[in-house]
Amino acid sequence: MGAGGTVATTVARCSGSRTLTVGVEEEFLLLDRADGRPALSAPAVLALLGGDPHIKAEAMRYQLETVTGVCTDLEQLAEELSRHRMLASRAAEELGCHLVASGTVPRHPPGLSALTADARYHELAARHGLVAGSGTCGCHVHVGVPSRELGVQVLTRLRPFLATLLALSANSPIADGVDTGWASRRHRQWSRWPTAAPPRAWRSAADYDAAVCHLIRCGRAMDERSVYFHARLSPRYPTVELRVMDTCLSVEDAVLMAAMARALVCLAIADAARGVPIKTLSDRQVVAELNAAARHGLDALAVDPYTSRAMPHRALLEHLLPRLPEPEPVALLIDRLAGRGTGAARQRTMWSEAGTPPRFAQLLAGATLR
Repeated sequence: MGAGGTVATTVARCSGSRTLTVGVEEEFLLLDRADGRPALSAPAVLALLGGDPHIKAEAMRYQLETVTGVCTDLEQLAEELSRHRMLASRAAEELGCHLVASGTVPRHPPGLSALTADARYHELAARHGLVAGSGTCGCHVHVGVPSRELGVQVLTRLRPFLATLLALSANSPIADGVDTGWASRRHRQWSRWPTAAPPRAWRSAADYDAAVCHLIRCGRAMDERSVYFHARLSPRYPTVELRVMDTCLSVEDAVLMAAMARALVCLAIADAARGVPIKTLSDRQVVAELNAAARHGLDALAVDPYTSRAMPHRALLEHLLPRLPEPEPVALLIDRLAGRGTGAARQRTMWSEAGTPPRFAQLLAGATLR
């Protein structure tokens, strides 16, 4: 049975109907089979796929992005994620490279010389220099919301949970040919973007729009699409878009992140309707928790926004699960992640076993299709 079937079987019995839709964008690397270095093969892979609308170019020619449709249940989502990964992987294999799900390039990326031939990417590079050529890969989860006003309330209530989402998804310990000591080296690199920051505690959609317009006017963003808040109102869809996560090593990891993101949005909407108070964290506290999660993963400390107690993210998840409107699918997927380890932990195991960069790339490619 393929990866999609395995995950679908896992979640189908506990992922009943949801009121909120979910969609996922995943970014991937292409690594050369011969030496494990970035392979500038994305244009050829896309040509081989014949214009599949679910598989697209990314900023660098060694990157691809896959996009699911609007999904209503986790089984459907798992099947789409698995299918897109398999299609892109087979095309990459025909061209002598691996499709790899990792937040950072394991061996020295080539920089801006590998930029995709697209006017938008070249303008971003002209504005922001080498940060535009970092070649990091994220997982972006879109959750449908009834209105932008409610979406802004959701963003405020998501602030205390952004570090937990990052800790769960952390999948980039290896960069520049070494174990960096970070669970998510990607977060450290991505945070160099001038707009890669937590959402503020805005009072209304008008306040949110004013903040976006200010960033564009002062030159920190080219347009609304390049305002890269860790969670934002999507500039294209009626969704809250959570962008803080590393791209996920396996399909099941990605399904977990989508389930967790949607559950947190559901919880935020329910709490807002009931007037449930939540601890207000300063921007500095949110950033500090994100940096700790990027370094230490699930072992990092965070403040429970309901009790104000500090605890590791592992414990915070145990306290959080009973509060979720429908905790079963998330609880099952978290339990399975605890058994296999986070993406960062599994990457470190593969790194120690691989011996050579090509073998490491091969192991990552295998894990990407699970």
